[in-house]
Amino acid sequence: MDDTYREGPLLLLAGRANYPLAAEIGEIIGKSPDSGTIKQFADGEIFARIDYNARGRDVFIVQSTNAPADNIMELLLLTDAARRASAARVTAVIPYFGYGRQDRKDQPRVAIGAKLVANLIVAAGADRVVSIDFHQHQIQGFFDIPVDHLYAAPVLTKYFRDKQLEDLVVVAPDVGSAKMARGFGKRLAASFAIIDKRRPKANMSEVLNVVGEVEGMNCLLVDDMVDTAGTLTNAVIALKERGAKAVYAAATHALFSGPAIQRLSEAPLEEMVVTNTIFIPEEKRFPNLQILSVADLLAKAIDHVHSNESVSQLFEMLPDN
Repeated sequence: MDDTYREGPLLLLAGRANYPLAAEIGEIIGKSPDSGTIKQFADGEIFARIDYNARGRDVFIVQSTNAPADNIMELLLLTDAARRASAARVTAVIPYFGYGRQDRKDQPRVAIGAKLVANLIVAAGADRVVSIDFHQHQIQGFFDIPVDHLYAAPVLTKYFRDKQLEDLVVVAPDVGSAKMARGFGKRLAASFAIIDKRRPKANMSEVLNVVGEVEGMNCLLVDDMVDTAGTLTNAVIALKERGAKAVYAAATHALFSGPAIQRLSEAPLEEMVVTNTIFIPEEKRFPNLQILSVADLLAKAIDHVHSNESVSQLFEMLPDN
C-alpha cells in the first residue's frame, strides 16, 4: 500500500471486525486504513502490530466489539500498541459497543459487563471513544474519558423519508425503545404506537397488547439492535393481525444471531433496514434486507475530533426527553 496515504498527523487503523466499513471511512477522509499485522498463534492468542510510524500522531482505531470476544481483544491490543508507540492521542471508534446490554445489576451475583469493557478500553490507553447508539445512554458514564455518542437515526430516517410512505405510524417494539421511536415519529411526521410485551426469559418475548392505532396503516418498527429477532418478528405478526397494511423494520445494529435470518425471512415484513455498524456476511443476507452505511457519519466525527471541532453538530437526532 502506498506510504503517501500515511503522511500527516492522522493515522487510521482497522481491526478485523468490520474492515469494509473502515475502508469506506478511509475513502471519505482520504486515508486508507492500516490493519497492521494482526494474526493468531496456534494456541489462539492474538498478535497485533502497527506497521506504520505512530509517534506523535492522532490515531483512530475502527473496531466493533461484537462477538467473538477476540474483537474486544484486538481493540485493546491495537490501543496498547498505539500508546506504546508514543501516539499523541488514541481514539477508539466503536461502531457497535458489545456487552452494552449488561449495563446494570438486575439480578444477584451478575457482572456489569458494559462497565468492565469500558474500564478495559480506558486501561489499554484510549483517550476518547466514538460510538453509535449505545444500548443505554448511561453507558457514556461508564467511561472516564470523553465519549462522542452518535445516532444512526439521521441515516435511517432519511431512507424512510425518501420512500414517502403514507399513513405512517412508528411503533416501539417495547418500552425500552419508546424514546427512539418517538424521535423517529417526530422527524417522519408520523403517529406513534407501542407494543406491550413480557419477556419470560432471555431472547424470548410475548406480545400482550398494541397501544395505538395501526389498522390500515404503514407501520415502522424501530429498535437499536436485532439479535435473534424474536421480539421483532412477534411484533410484526401482532401488527399484521391487528390490520396493519404493511410493516417495515429499522435497527442500527444487525447482530442476527441464531434463528434470526429464518425468522426475518419468514415474517410478513416488507423490508428490514439496518446499518453496517456490524459486518453482515453473505450467508446472513436475505432478499428484503437493506443495509445503509454509517461511514459518512463516522468519517465526519473522525474529521471533527482530529481538527478539534465540535462534534455536537452531528447529533441531528437527539433522543426526546
